[in-house]
Amino acid sequence: MKELVEVIAKALVDYPEEVAVTETENEKSIVIELRVAQTDMGKVIGKQGRIAKAIRTVVKATAAKSDKKVIVEIVQ
Repeated sequence: MKELVEVIAKALVDYPEEVAVTETENEKSIVIELRVAQTDMGKVIGKQGRIAKAIRTVVKATAAKSDKKVIVEIVQ
């Protein structure tokens, strides 16, 4: 799932080389942290958070078969 978030984010931003995705997994959940350049933050979040919500929806749909909760965080 880390790769999925990375591919989506790199397609959206102006500085794809600054995209960093980290994945932390425990017993019940997976936390994916997405970091982008400060100037690209708006492109990843979108108007009223629509793009961020869409990324989370795609990742949750992919994770449905693993029976774990997936949290996507966009950090500065």
